[in-house]
Amino acid sequence: MLPPELNGVCPDEGDSYVVHSKICDLEMVPNLRRSNSGFCKSKRKAHFATGNNEKENLSSWIPENIKKKECVYFVESSQMSDTGQWPMSKLGRRYNLPRSWCWAFSKRVMCECGYPREQHLEEATKSSVFLGKEWDPKRHIQEMPTDAFGDISFAGLGPKVGKYVRVSVDTPPCIIYQLMTQHWGLDVPNLLISVTGGAKNFNMMPRLKNVFRRGLVKVAQTTGAWIITGGSHAGVMKQVGEAVRDFSMSSSCKEGEIVTIGIATWGTVYNRGSLICPMGGFPAEYVLDEESQGNLSCLDSNHSHFILVDDGTHGRYGVEISLRTRLEKFISEQTKVKGGVAIKIPIVCVVLEGGPGTLDTIYNAITNGTPCVIVEGSGRVADVIAQVANRPVPEITISLIQKKLSILFQDTYELFTEGKIVEWTKKIQDIVRSRQLLTIFREGKDGQQDVDVAILQALLKASRNRDHFGHENWDHQLKLAVAWNRVDIARSEIFTDDHEWKVQGVSLRSLYKRSAGRVTFTMDPVRDLLIWAIVQSRKELAEIIWAQSQDCIAGALACSKILKELSKEEDDTDSMEEMLTLAEEYEHRAIGVFTECYRKDEERAQKLLIRVSEAWGKTTCLQLALEAKNMNFVSHGGIQAFLTKVWWGKLCVDNGLWRVILCVVFFPLIYTSFVTFREKRLQPMSCLTRTRAFFTAPVIIFHLNILSYFSFLWLFAYILMIDFQPTPSWREYVIYFWLFSLVCEETRQLFYDPDGFGLLKMASLYFSDFWNKLDVCAILIFIAGLTCRWIPSTLYPGRIILSLAFIIFCLRLMHIFTVSKTLGPKIIIVKRMMKDVFFFLFLLAVWVVSFGVAKQAILIHNEERVDWIFRGVVYHSYLTIFGQIPSYIDGVNFNLDQCSPNGTDPYKPKCPESNKDKRPVFPEWLTVILLCLYLLFTNILLLNLLIAMFNYTFQQVQEHTDQIWKFQRHDLIEEYHSRPAAPPPFILFNHLQLFVKRVLLRQPAKRHKQLKEKLEKNEEAALLSWEMYLKENYLQHQQCREKQNMEQKIRDVAQRVDVLVELLDLDRVKRTGLVEQRLTGLEEQMSQTAKTLAWIVRALRGNGFGSEEDVPTMVPSKAPELKEYGSEEKPEETTALYHVSARNLLYPSSSTVRFPVPDEKVPWEVEFQIYDPPFYTADRKEVAASDLLRDSLEALSKINYNAMDGLINRQSFHGTYAIQNRLPLNPMGRTGLRGRGSLRFFGPNRALHPIVTRWRRNMDGSIYRKSLKKMLEVLVVKSPVSDHWALPGGSLEPGESLPLKLKRVLRREFWPQFQNLLNQGAEVYKGYVDDPRNTDNAWIETVAINMHFEDQSDVQMKRLNSFLQGSDPEPCVWWQLVDKRIPLYANHRELLQKVTALLGAYY
Repeated sequence: MLPPELNGVCPDEGDSYVVHSKICDLEMVPNLRRSNSGFCKSKRKAHFATGNNEKENLSSWIPENIKKKECVYFVESSQMSDTGQWPMSKLGRRYNLPRSWCWAFSKRVMCECGYPREQHLEEATKSSVFLGKEWDPKRHIQEMPTDAFGDISFAGLGPKVGKYVRVSVDTPPCIIYQLMTQHWGLDVPNLLISVTGGAKNFNMMPRLKNVFRRGLVKVAQTTGAWIITGGSHAGVMKQVGEAVRDFSMSSSCKEGEIVTIGIATWGTVYNRGSLICPMGGFPAEYVLDEESQGNLSCLDSNHSHFILVDDGTHGRYGVEISLRTRLEKFISEQTKVKGGVAIKIPIVCVVLEGGPGTLDTIYNAITNGTPCVIVEGSGRVADVIAQVANRPVPEITISLIQKKLSILFQDTYELFTEGKIVEWTKKIQDIVRSRQLLTIFREGKDGQQDVDVAILQALLKASRNRDHFGHENWDHQLKLAVAWNRVDIARSEIFTDDHEWKVQGVSLRSLYKRSAGRVTFTMDPVRDLLIWAIVQSRKELAEIIWAQSQDCIAGALACSKILKELSKEEDDTDSMEEMLTLAEEYEHRAIGVFTECYRKDEERAQKLLIRVSEAWGKTTCLQLALEAKNMNFVSHGGIQAFLTKVWWGKLCVDNGLWRVILCVVFFPLIYTSFVTFREKRLQPMSCLTRTRAFFTAPVIIFHLNILSYFSFLWLFAYILMIDFQPTPSWREYVIYFWLFSLVCEETRQLFYDPDGFGLLKMASLYFSDFWNKLDVCAILIFIAGLTCRWIPSTLYPGRIILSLAFIIFCLRLMHIFTVSKTLGPKIIIVKRMMKDVFFFLFLLAVWVVSFGVAKQAILIHNEERVDWIFRGVVYHSYLTIFGQIPSYIDGVNFNLDQCSPNGTDPYKPKCPESNKDKRPVFPEWLTVILLCLYLLFTNILLLNLLIAMFNYTFQQVQEHTDQIWKFQRHDLIEEYHSRPAAPPPFILFNHLQLFVKRVLLRQPAKRHKQLKEKLEKNEEAALLSWEMYLKENYLQHQQCREKQNMEQKIRDVAQRVDVLVELLDLDRVKRTGLVEQRLTGLEEQMSQTAKTLAWIVRALRGNGFGSEEDVPTMVPSKAPELKEYGSEEKPEETTALYHVSARNLLYPSSSTVRFPVPDEKVPWEVEFQIYDPPFYTADRKEVAASDLLRDSLEALSKINYNAMDGLINRQSFHGTYAIQNRLPLNPMGRTGLRGRGSLRFFGPNRALHPIVTRWRRNMDGSIYRKSLKKMLEVLVVKSPVSDHWALPGGSLEPGESLPLKLKRVLRREFWPQFQNLLNQGAEVYKGYVDDPRNTDNAWIETVAINMHFEDQSDVQMKRLNSFLQGSDPEPCVWWQLVDKRIPLYANHRELLQKVTALLGAYY
């Protein structure tokens, strides 16, 4: 039998599927695609007999939308099939195959596409259309519906199933993204991590490997990121796969699967034949065989999804790079909404090791604005960049890069040509120049312990250096941290002292969701974000936001209330306890801040309590604390002192109660010095003023109401017991009038709405109070009794009902005693014990009913009277507990005179069962036993249980009795503070006055300022600033306490020990670096000495004379300054010595690539022998106004350089420029490209850039300042086809005075006026522009003129704004705040900097 790898050679003896599973890379079976399709159909029928709609939809959607590439024209290649796909020598040795068979399989006729003849369709080998033509991939490779997609499982590696698809290299990224999110069911990522690096296996230090794996998985798992790699089982892709594998093995199912997407080249995948199935493989089994893969690559089994990019060729690596780049860019442009946070999906590139391809990937990423994280210590390219990243760009020379390559690329260094080293130097210089996008991860340094922190810091650093059109960009960073749910990053990178938190609420509108129509947005973004963090259970983030909030006491109390309300809705006990614990923490924070304020200034602290907070629903701190039942806060000494002051009104709190009572009884005493007033101005005032101040004090109103209420009860009792006649007496009418005044007062309390809550809210608040319920109950019962009392037939029932009402009115006295510090807590204990009694009665009822029913059934036969049944079952059983044992239960004291034998006497119970001798026949022993058990459980067990419950309640309340009393004291004080001064029934006069004001005159209700006060804006701002300052003191004290904590001290010591150990470990490496630097300096000195000696010898040989030109240049005698290896000191950012944008490798709007020119080779004076730039001149529509370049340079001989050439001014602002080969040379040096490029003329191309500025103004018209400097606004323009903003100027046409781009944004009638403004402006710059369109022979020079409007009411500025217009395509015109982060085109940022220096403005 043939081995399974070769079954396809003899189709009659093997299954074609086996061929695919082992020799997939050559796919040598003729008509393989057709044979495999038949197999897949049969396999799919067997596997999906039940039919899966989702997979059927996928099987129809993918072939319709996703294509593959296939060669349609076979052209024999000069290379044979020895490509590494089929290691036939191994197969021959394994299965003892004949050598001729092995040779036949290994030497096959191949096409230019890389596939053998057998892998082509019959039409491709017999095509008459392309016969005789050269093979062209653009023409001879065509798209067809893909035939490889579905689920993939790796044979022998467990049940894990992934997804895969074969796609054409030209597939739109939107189609692939739709496949991943809609059909594969992937959640939109919060972050995209593109991992690149070495494609071959490489060695990493074990510690660095562990740190990388742990950090990568952590950032993916915590942020919900997608990881994108090359997908093969080698190099960095294998490292990523193993990291994901280790995580999945150690994590629970709740943590979810990490999405790891491998984007590989289809033509380089080994054993890919097993993946081909036109109807979809569900699943397709893939065999990972590294031993037999040859030059191809196996897919990594630890990736979850595979995108296999096909360009129709075989064995060519790097095909997937273009599609991967486009897909990553497309994903990064999508918007993700999570928890109310909308962000564009950020992308970061992580680099390990790598070769030339990796350097290109890093360069492209940096060019496109993608932040990169380089892992130092991983080898090769990563280490080259990491070791030079902290150097200034001028120090990154060709010789330095050459030296690094010789060390880090020892095996392949001989492959680096001089041109390649120059190219590497140029790319590394450009990479390091964009420091805001480059992050070097050095394990154990910079406080970096994990890669995840470095990745997220890189994204935030890149965001921090971007401008968001005049707004602070910390809110964008905060969106990222919120979406990632990484509080540690927010704490260390965002919520720092460097940020100014005075921002408009608009910037945070998208940070949280609200229910439409329920929550009104305010201009307090910190409050909104704090609520969002609390509701979303983001404890750490809420803590940070609260620390940054301004109205912090109200914020803490509001958070406490929200958490307590949320805990009521929580079913999980642990979550509920966590919420209650967090609510208590916020209450303690409010207490801490208030304590700081109260210690500093009592009056201002108490004003904080009653200040109306617009941000928190127009409520006060005191009201929030009461609603949240924050007893600790309310019982604070400062708050109680405030309540006492309110309680005494304008009286001094040290008057003494007995003095007040005497003044109530003998009110003329108030006109003497017997009582004192708190306000000194009242001492000499008139009698009327003192009388009003005395009788409006809540303490006086309270005692007058007590006196009135006792009088009411005394008169009510007198009526019920002595003077209740059929015809009411005058005293009874007084009671009715008195009760009417009480009803009016309760009605006033119900409808009294100074805060505008509405009737339903006020009714809810009214009936939430127990004493109000008791009042309503007593009044309703009184009304019912009064109704019965006026009906003669129900006169007596009416008196009974009124007696019940009297009981409830008496119970109402307990509320009056709550003001007493002695009786108040006791009343609270009684209320708590009433709940205990309720539960006790439930248990007691079980025993009473069970014993009563059993006793009644044993003793009495067929008692039909319901009232006596109730007496026998419940009443007698209940009385038995208290010692009233029935006399007939044991038969000894049985007496027939006390019962009715037939049950006919309504006043006697029915006699027990008896015999003819009238003796009881029931079992006495049983009734006695039941009675004993009943008394045992009720009298001993249950009653002692009740006593224990009472004791527990008493102790529990007694421990917090002071807090509870102080908390409930507020309700009584607030009630009598808002109550009319006159007691019932005289209170009716106050009610009449209120009726006239509210109903007739329509005057709104007003709350007294002592409990709720709305401050002026200036006063409120000063008060909140003072509160925030003291909050900082509180937080500092808390931090000091934490540091003094023993556990914290132990953690700090342990951290310092770890740092010390790391420093000791690095000491050896640092010393090695120092020695290396010294040896390098010594080598340079020795080399220079040798050159000097050689020159001396030549001079002596020439009779002692030597040419000055031959004298070698001497280097400084001292060794280069020693720097510690790995020093993290950041280089000073200096202005580039040479043009930078003009040397960008890719020329704009073309596919032309410049010759790489490092910084040191820019000047023409520096020798650069290998410099061979390409020649490029773009075709322009304006042929007549451009320098034509025909078949030769002869046409350029007529151009008059360095002078006026007709209307064209070819003079440079920098003087005379050189001419070489009839072409001018760029005065600033080499650019890497010859020709005219996309510019119009050889030599200087003139431009004009007006810089229109004005001062940034506040809402009140004052000039906005930052760091004590005025801030400017500049007029900028953005084209729809550009991502950068630019100054409103551009190239000047010959003979024109205004640029065409400027004319597009100004109306024609304003052109002359604008020209006059230009003439009056100040010239800030005239010279060369570092523009990416510049070449060696054509460049741009500009004149920058500043037009500044000092006054905001300037007529010319208003006219300018009115004459701004758009054209087609419409440019966007914008007054932009001047800042160094503005994304401006070319060197416009430098022009703005000159303007700010001229005007002394902030930059």
